[in-house]
Amino acid sequence: MPARNGEQYVRRLREQPPSLYLGGGLVKDATAHPGLAGGIRTVARLLDMQHDPGTAAEMTYASPTTGEPVGLSFIAPQSAEDLAARRNMMRRWAQVSCGMMGRSPDFLNVSLMAMAAAGDFFGEDRPEFKRNIQNYYEMVREEDLVLTHTLINLQRSRGAPSPQPSPGGRGGETGGEGTPARVLSDSTEIALRVVRETDAGIVVNGARVLATLPIADEIAVYPARSHLLPGGAGGTTAFAFAIPCNTPGLKFLCRESFDLSRSRFDHPLGSRFEEMDALAFFDNVLVPWERVFLLGDPERCNSMARETDQYLHSGHQVVTKNVVKLEFVLGLANLMQHTLGSVQQAQMMQMTAEIIESLETQKALLRAAEADAAPGRWGVMRPAEMPLMVARYLFLQVYPRMGEILQLMGSSSLMALPTEADLRGPLADELAAYLDTDTASAEERVRLFRLAWDACCSAFSQRQILYERFFQGDVYRNVVLLNTLYDKGPATEFVREFLDGG
Repeated sequence: MPARNGEQYVRRLREQPPSLYLGGGLVKDATAHPGLAGGIRTVARLLDMQHDPGTAAEMTYASPTTGEPVGLSFIAPQSAEDLAARRNMMRRWAQVSCGMMGRSPDFLNVSLMAMAAAGDFFGEDRPEFKRNIQNYYEMVREEDLVLTHTLINLQRSRGAPSPQPSPGGRGGETGGEGTPARVLSDSTEIALRVVRETDAGIVVNGARVLATLPIADEIAVYPARSHLLPGGAGGTTAFAFAIPCNTPGLKFLCRESFDLSRSRFDHPLGSRFEEMDALAFFDNVLVPWERVFLLGDPERCNSMARETDQYLHSGHQVVTKNVVKLEFVLGLANLMQHTLGSVQQAQMMQMTAEIIESLETQKALLRAAEADAAPGRWGVMRPAEMPLMVARYLFLQVYPRMGEILQLMGSSSLMALPTEADLRGPLADELAAYLDTDTASAEERVRLFRLAWDACCSAFSQRQILYERFFQGDVYRNVVLLNTLYDKGPATEFVREFLDGG
């Protein structure tokens, strides 16, 4: 079947609803729930772009199986041109949400593609696992399913960092292709684990965090790069699989919604882009054998993201989204300054320059990742690793600062903001008289600063900042990864040669 449209996605959610719990109760219909419907409408809008005559050609490609148009984020890129086309498609989606939906469907589409291309990696565990991952990828691509995922076990205690293996080279001076550093041992008795195997499949019990976008058709469960699965207990916590979100025994506990059921005027971001985060509880859930991709091999699970290049392709999507997010911040900051007449103030110019520097750095690193792309082990064009790693590491620090800059630029104009109802209420004349500026009417000013509030002060905005701080691993783990993986050998030899030359 060809790429889905939004109505098909919404209909499937109604017909095959996941067990979502929100606000102390089971959600009967997520598509009509005030805390979830806005995000669902946005995902539907993304899928509709695959059929819009103005965008369809950029959003799809011909299925290698049927020849029908399928989502371009599923493509296994064979050339630099393929990578550029995929990035353009992902950019289009990111622009819809101003970069505020970190888990739009393309994130897991590119990840699943990389895993399927590396089918032999899974087949080295068990031969049938290669067939399983490739069949699953084809099914998701052809049915255009929306996926969520969960990677990390809940923990009762965060232990001390695990010792790091030397990546090789003289005294650990080179990063090369060594094992990436993992600084948290994912060992806990409440971890999601296999409790038994049956003729039908494996049965898993436990909990995982964090399932962002639980308003999905399927959930993928696989290991995180930053958490080391333990080698004991017969490998019962080591696996990768995917199942429908409405599988019996699978329940999602959603956090409080940041879509406050207000108008788009009052909460222009939260009312549209609430993708939701949830805990996933597995109560003796049966995973059919054909949905199992890895099992019982902690070492293979711990190396999966790197060995399959999954993290490079997901990184390509992430940095593309981050560029759009910074473009949004720059445009918003510029409009705020023009509205308040503060464009020429030195402190405003300095902060604007900081936004521009951050944006151009991300754009340059994204371009470098594509320019230095090369075919990988599995026959897929892989973006260059280090530019993506540096871009993601920098963004952990950059985005919280963007929120601070918007707050400093807005200052008192972000306080005591009228609502849409106030502009139509008994004090409408006073607001019109006192809140206009040299360049904007009172309503234009309020509309803009309601957007700025939702981008840097609201609960929605603070979730964005928290998300960007940690979803790519915290700063320390990224520092360790950069030091471990970066090949420092050539620079070291350069200095040695200089010293030896006298």
